[in-house]
Amino acid sequence: MKYFVAPGEDRRLDDRSRGELRGTFVELSDGITHYELTGPEDGEVAVLVGGLTIPLFYWDGLVPELHARGLRTLACSLYGRGYSDRVRATYDETLFVRQLAELTDRLGLTRPVHLVGTSMGALIAMTYAARYRSALATLTLAGPAGLAPRRAVSPDRLLRSDVLAGFVARRRGLHLLTGHLGHNVRDPEKAETLTAMVLDAYRFEGSLYAFFDTLQHLPFSGREDLYRSTGALRIPTLLLWGADDHVTPIDQLGTARALLMPQRDHVIDDCGHMAPFERPHEVADRIASFVASSKERLDS
Repeated sequence: MKYFVAPGEDRRLDDRSRGELRGTFVELSDGITHYELTGPEDGEVAVLVGGLTIPLFYWDGLVPELHARGLRTLACSLYGRGYSDRVRATYDETLFVRQLAELTDRLGLTRPVHLVGTSMGALIAMTYAARYRSALATLTLAGPAGLAPRRAVSPDRLLRSDVLAGFVARRRGLHLLTGHLGHNVRDPEKAETLTAMVLDAYRFEGSLYAFFDTLQHLPFSGREDLYRSTGALRIPTLLLWGADDHVTPIDQLGTARALLMPQRDHVIDDCGHMAPFERPHEVADRIASFVASSKERLDS
């Protein structure tokens, strides 16, 4: 799909604008990545991989909870999200996995990390795990995408035509994005906070291009083979799911469990699709406990 700037994208990411923004920036092979590496200096590192729309601010509730439990955290905005570059490239798992690999290498994270992926981030995390198995200590997947059945009207099929994708993105892009965000979170107040957070970052040029190019090139359905191959890696895996998830419905949990064969899985009550955002305290408890138990098994 040809790069475009949509109506309402009235800001540009450059050195001047980034000088007024929080976090740290590093130039990688595809572009500039926005990240925050924080927490106990001697803590094991949890790398947090976000979903389709979310910037690293999504993790702001979970990060201090993980720090309080002794974990150090690396949160970043994937290309096209938050304050990372809107690169003129194909937005697929290869791009995002390369971004994560280059970022962790640049930051000198040589010890195996605890990889946490939510929604689309779970697909990226599983792809990363296949390529860098020895770099992972544990894998946590929250509300993972990919298990919806393939349909003739799935986004990657509907948007296969560059002309159609560009037309829909320009004419209806912001409306479709806002509608998508409305289904993610169970609590209306949290949904409002999430929408404001995402839409603020979508004022930067190229944001809707990145969103729709991702829909075009990263399949969100029929990914059973990826789940199955991840399970075969035998990485200690924790699976988390919101009981009221309407994006990746809870009835997909059984399939995910059968394919991944996780050491632990847990359903979080009164929670929608974004458990790390909606229930950070409980999610941190689950991750920290799982990390500790995995370490104990290795030490024994």
